[in-house]
Amino acid sequence: MKIASFNINGIKARLPALLQWLEESKPDVALLQEIKSVDENFPREPIEDLGYIVETHGQKGFNGVAILSRFPLEDVTRGLPGDDTDEQARWIEATVIGDKGVVRVCGLYLPNGNPAPGPKYDYKLGWMKRLQARAEALMEAEEPALMAGDYNIIPQPEDCWDTAPWEKDALFLPESRAAFRRIVNLGFTEALRARTDAPMTYTFWDYQAGAWHKNHGIRIDHFLLTPQCADRLIDCQIDREVRGREKPSDHVPIWVELDI
Repeated sequence: MKIASFNINGIKARLPALLQWLEESKPDVALLQEIKSVDENFPREPIEDLGYIVETHGQKGFNGVAILSRFPLEDVTRGLPGDDTDEQARWIEATVIGDKGVVRVCGLYLPNGNPAPGPKYDYKLGWMKRLQARAEALMEAEEPALMAGDYNIIPQPEDCWDTAPWEKDALFLPESRAAFRRIVNLGFTEALRARTDAPMTYTFWDYQAGAWHKNHGIRIDHFLLTPQCADRLIDCQIDREVRGREKPSDHVPIWVELDI
């Protein structure tokens, strides 16, 4: 089973690019972030025409996450537990019923947190505490599960073209990286790093200052797998070439292949 994550940066603006990638890459499941659309306005039909079930958790103009699946979905849940007052659409999860078993997939769009310090950074760290609680529950279930999406975290210096511009950024601050490590250290496998330690394996290039052409990228889109899921990991790759196409997102897809 091929499961991908893609911050699409606006489903309406990127729909042709998304459809092209879906037809070429053929993921069985795609977790989307930043759809920037309410549920009722999401362009379901052309995606469903490619054979996907579509589940969304949208928000007007901001955020928003979705699951596209060629396999049946059960127990679809929207919103990260732990704060009933949080209205930001940043979390969706479901159980995918595969040919050889099931996997719980959690799609996330973690807050950016800038400017830091400030209320937005406080919200980021608070959200990550709730994420850790959900991660602990997934580990306790002892079942194949993964959390994937735009984490807005640069885990290590090698995940950035140059750390100097990012030292005071919420994506690279020590508190942000420590919160990410606490989650990983619960026993999760970071899928890409389980497959390669190569530098310059980026998933994001800013639209400004010729970042793509200079390869001034960062790696902020991640797959975290429970041990039961990691045991089934076959591969993890980044579809880097998508960034060079017409009207691209500033992110590119990252995907895993699982024996499920």
